[in-house]
Amino acid sequence: MPVNPWVELKINPRFKPGADDGIGPEEDHGAMTITDYLINAIFVLVVLRQARERELDRRSIVVPLLLVFFVAQMYLHSIPTAGNDLILIGLLAAVGLALGIASGFATHVRAGEAGLAVARVGWLAATLLIAGIGSRMVFAFVVSHGLRTDVASFSIAHHISAAAWPTALVLMAICEVVTRITIVQLCGRQAMSDQAPSTAAIPATA
Repeated sequence: MPVNPWVELKINPRFKPGADDGIGPEEDHGAMTITDYLINAIFVLVVLRQARERELDRRSIVVPLLLVFFVAQMYLHSIPTAGNDLILIGLLAAVGLALGIASGFATHVRAGEAGLAVARVGWLAATLLIAGIGSRMVFAFVVSHGLRTDVASFSIAHHISAAAWPTALVLMAICEVVTRITIVQLCGRQAMSDQAPSTAAIPATA
């Protein structure tokens, strides 16, 4: 049953029809742009390239973080605070952290022979990464293919503005990527640290 914003305004004077309208401007829930698809494709390509073992060198940190910085600069211009926006953003950011932790520990890390740890993304880690990275694309797709009214109704019922959804989804992906990078690097250092004593224990031969 549709909600009349003016009736809701009488019940809750702090309710703002414009800010809490789940439908919002077209650009918030519109179709994905070519740039959106390219960014998601680059992230997925980075994940797929790690299906083979690669050394955890500076490039393994710098390249993903540069992509994260670019995405943040492109999409995160402000943090919506109307209604329950911060709750949604916090919840999805927590989901991103959980996905990052899971994908980080699901990544196969071992000590390498060249003084650096090596890592390989398994199918579970890859699935979790792609799910988090592609969440905004999936959301835009389902909204533009029949679920727009359902999302709008949910947003209105829970006082969530249209701008909160893309912000929350982008933050979820960023939290996942950054958390995963951090855990993999820490696991790599631990693997190299564990190898050092065993290497030192091997007696030198004449």
